[in-house]
Amino acid sequence: MELEDLVAELCDELVGGVWSAGPERLQSAGRLGLPQVVSLGALDMVNVGPASAIFERFRSRRLYEHTPAMTLMRTTPQECAALGRVIADKLNASNGPTALFIPLQGVSSMATEGGPFHDPAADAALVGALRDHVDRERVELQELDLEINDPAFADAMAHRLHELCQG
Repeated sequence: MELEDLVAELCDELVGGVWSAGPERLQSAGRLGLPQVVSLGALDMVNVGPASAIFERFRSRRLYEHTPAMTLMRTTPQECAALGRVIADKLNASNGPTALFIPLQGVSSMATEGGPFHDPAADAALVGALRDHVDRERVELQELDLEINDPAFADAMAHRLHELCQG
């Protein structure tokens, strides 16, 4: 069993951030046929390192200095659409029961309304790509009108993982 929260490592792999987990991210549980419940945590940001070391190509983007050692960069609608397709492809290849939970009010606290990375167009691109590319016969899609850090969102994911492991 695997309760997996996608974090910015997928964004870093796609865009060129500093904390990529590599191209195999989000494939182990599916390859092994283990039940998995997946969400979209932190797909609004790429880790680009300290402000003083940001690549020139990123300097015009929406940035947020999280700590002196780490600046975060908002993903664009185009990047979010690509992330949706990558995630769908990885989950569609799963050999076991898989559920994808989408937090419609934000994939991080920074992406919620009023947050520095709130971007409805980018979020819509991510969700739209997932809706279009997830194979609903292989992957259960759950859209909740909550933000990812809402305890009710975590409870729903944990409850579904428990059900998948019991079945």
